Amino acid sequence: MEAFDSFLSWIADFLGDHLYEGIFLAALLETVIPPIPTLAIFPTAGFLASQQGITIVGLIPMIILGAAGATIGTASTYLVALKLGRAVLLRYLRYVKVDGKKLERVEVWFEKYGDKAVFLGRMVPVMREMISVPAGLLKMRIPKFLIYTFAGSCVWSCATILAGYYFGEAIGLGT
Repeated sequence: MEAFDSFLSWIADFLGDHLYEGIFLAALLETVIPPIPTLAIFPTAGFLASQQGITIVGLIPMIILGAAGATIGTASTYLVALKLGRAVLLRYLRYVKVDGKKLERVEVWFEKYGDKAVFLGRMVPVMREMISVPAGLLKMRIPKFLIYTFAGSCVWSCATILAGYYFGEAIGLGT
């Protein structure tokens, strides 16, 4: 746990010096290496932006970079699922406690909700990283996948960054 705390401390320091690049990198890595919590990083970035005097308009590039990083990262998972297929993925997913039955339930859910599943899934913790697997396995069209992923990621980035920003503004009012 101490290593994880050190890692989060390093990220906060990095964000303090490189807000825009840090948002992009965190979003990209979160989708490839799930233990990186954008639910903690994005509000922290918003908080730091408020403390650095960045205006709301200055948050727009952060929101877009967060969505772009998430879209690029999750596209790699989508492509792996698309190219390798179900049988190969099941061999690797068992290490994260996903078996054939769980994957089948996700696939049924995805088939039922399709495009909306990708859009909404990008806004739900844990689902954010996993929604690209059924999208790839069920061969969702790449342009559609990218559009829905980017749109859902924009909503996530906006909400979490603004939460941190307004918290920082509220703290700043008391001083």
